[in-house]
Amino acid sequence: MLKTFTAKAGEGRYTVEALATLTEEGLIVQVLGGERPHVGAVALSLPRPSLSEPGKLRASTTVVPLYGHRDDEIARPAAERLAVALGQPVVVVAGVHVDAATAKEVERLLDNSRQAVEELLSAMAQCKVKNAN
Repeated sequence: MLKTFTAKAGEGRYTVEALATLTEEGLIVQVLGGERPHVGAVALSLPRPSLSEPGKLRASTTVVPLYGHRDDEIARPAAERLAVALGQPVVVVAGVHVDAATAKEVERLLDNSRQAVEELLSAMAQCKVKNAN
Protein backbone atom coordinates (compact mmCIF):
# COMPACT_ATOMS: atom_id res chain seq x y z
CA MET A 1 0.00 0.00 0.00
CA LEU A 2 1.27 3.48 -0.87
CA LYS A 3 0.97 6.40 1.51
CA THR A 4 1.45 10.00 0.44
CA PHE A 5 2.42 13.02 2.49
CA THR A 6 2.62 16.69 1.56
CA ALA A 7 4.20 19.76 3.10
CA LYS A 8 4.62 23.38 2.16
CA ALA A 9 6.87 26.17 3.41
CA GLY A 10 7.25 29.81 2.43
CA GLU A 11 5.05 32.21 0.56
CA GLY A 12 4.78 33.63 -2.93
CA ARG A 13 7.77 33.06 -5.16
CA TYR A 14 9.62 31.49 -2.21
CA THR A 15 7.09 28.70 -1.72
CA VAL A 16 8.54 25.20 -1.64
CA GLU A 17 6.32 22.14 -1.73
CA ALA A 18 7.29 18.60 -0.85
CA LEU A 19 5.41 15.49 -1.87
CA ALA A 20 6.42 12.10 -0.52
CA THR A 21 5.26 8.64 -1.52
CA LEU A 22 6.04 5.92 0.98
CA THR A 23 6.37 2.44 -0.48
CA GLU A 24 7.04 -0.81 1.34
CA GLU A 25 10.74 -0.52 0.48
CA GLY A 26 11.53 3.18 0.55
CA LEU A 27 10.47 6.77 0.13
CA ILE A 28 10.18 8.84 -3.06
CA VAL A 29 10.18 12.61 -2.55
CA GLN A 30 9.75 15.67 -4.75
CA VAL A 31 10.92 19.05 -3.44
CA LEU A 32 9.80 21.70 -5.90
CA GLY A 33 9.13 25.41 -5.87
CA GLY A 34 9.99 28.97 -6.61
CA GLU A 35 8.95 30.55 -9.88
CA ARG A 36 9.84 27.52 -11.99
CA PRO A 37 9.62 24.06 -10.39
CA HIS A 38 11.71 21.59 -12.38
CA VAL A 39 13.98 18.56 -12.22
CA GLY A 40 17.33 19.97 -11.11
CA ALA A 41 18.95 17.14 -9.15
CA VAL A 42 18.29 13.61 -7.97
CA ALA A 43 19.71 12.09 -4.78
CA LEU A 44 19.56 8.49 -3.55
CA SER A 45 20.41 7.91 0.12
CA LEU A 46 20.82 4.51 1.71
CA PRO A 47 20.86 4.27 5.50
CA ARG A 48 23.82 2.46 7.05
CA PRO A 49 25.34 2.03 10.50
CA SER A 50 27.71 4.83 11.49
CA LEU A 51 31.37 3.84 11.33
CA SER A 52 32.37 6.26 14.09
CA GLU A 53 29.31 6.16 16.37
CA PRO A 54 28.01 2.63 17.06
CA GLY A 55 24.23 2.44 17.28
CA LYS A 56 23.67 5.50 15.08
CA LEU A 57 22.57 5.61 11.46
CA ARG A 58 24.22 7.61 8.71
CA ALA A 59 23.52 7.63 4.97
CA SER A 60 25.53 6.91 1.86
CA THR A 61 24.32 9.22 -0.90
CA THR A 62 24.69 9.49 -4.64
CA VAL A 63 23.65 12.77 -6.28
CA VAL A 64 23.14 13.60 -9.95
CA PRO A 65 22.64 17.32 -10.63
CA LEU A 66 21.64 18.64 -14.02
CA TYR A 67 24.37 20.72 -15.61
CA GLY A 68 24.21 24.32 -14.41
CA HIS A 69 21.81 23.56 -11.55
CA ARG A 70 22.49 23.79 -7.82
CA ASP A 71 19.50 21.77 -6.68
CA ASP A 72 21.89 19.18 -5.23
CA GLU A 73 22.10 21.60 -2.28
CA ILE A 74 18.47 20.67 -1.60
CA ALA A 75 18.39 17.05 -2.76
CA ARG A 76 21.39 15.69 -0.80
CA PRO A 77 20.54 16.98 2.69
CA ALA A 78 16.87 16.13 2.24
CA ALA A 79 17.61 12.56 1.15
CA GLU A 80 20.13 12.03 3.94
CA ARG A 81 17.87 13.49 6.64
CA LEU A 82 14.94 11.32 5.57
CA ALA A 83 16.99 8.13 5.11
CA VAL A 84 18.51 8.42 8.58
CA ALA A 85 15.21 9.36 10.23
CA LEU A 86 13.25 6.56 8.55
CA GLY A 87 15.93 3.90 8.24
CA GLN A 88 14.86 3.35 4.64
CA PRO A 89 16.20 4.13 1.15
CA VAL A 90 15.14 7.58 -0.05
CA VAL A 91 15.11 9.17 -3.49
CA VAL A 92 14.69 12.95 -3.71
CA VAL A 93 14.07 14.90 -6.90
CA ALA A 94 14.63 18.62 -6.31
CA GLY A 95 13.98 21.64 -8.47
CA VAL A 96 13.54 25.12 -7.02
CA HIS A 97 14.18 28.26 -9.08
CA VAL A 98 13.77 32.02 -8.73
CA ASP A 99 15.07 34.13 -11.62
CA ALA A 100 18.20 36.16 -10.80
CA ALA A 101 18.03 35.13 -7.14
CA THR A 102 20.31 36.93 -4.72
CA ALA A 103 22.34 35.00 -2.15
CA LYS A 104 19.74 35.99 0.47
CA GLU A 105 16.91 34.66 -1.71
CA VAL A 106 18.76 31.39 -2.32
CA GLU A 107 19.21 30.97 1.44
CA ARG A 108 15.49 31.64 1.94
CA LEU A 109 14.63 28.92 -0.59
CA LEU A 110 17.06 26.50 1.07
CA ASP A 111 15.49 27.26 4.48
CA ASN A 112 12.00 26.69 3.08
CA SER A 113 13.16 23.41 1.54
CA ARG A 114 14.52 22.23 4.89
CA GLN A 115 11.33 23.28 6.64
CA ALA A 116 9.17 21.39 4.12
CA VAL A 117 11.24 18.23 4.68
CA GLU A 118 10.90 18.57 8.46
CA GLU A 119 7.13 18.97 8.05
CA LEU A 120 7.05 15.77 5.97
CA LEU A 121 8.86 13.96 8.78
CA SER A 122 6.40 15.35 11.31
CA ALA A 123 3.44 14.16 9.22
CA MET A 124 4.99 10.71 8.89
CA ALA A 125 5.66 10.54 12.64
CA GLN A 126 1.97 11.23 13.28
CA CYS A 127 1.17 8.22 11.09
CA LYS A 128 3.79 6.18 12.94
CA VAL A 129 5.94 5.51 9.87
CA LYS A 130 8.90 3.22 10.62
CA ASN A 131 11.66 5.01 12.56
CA ALA A 132 10.21 8.54 11.97
CA ASN A 133 11.76 10.96 14.46
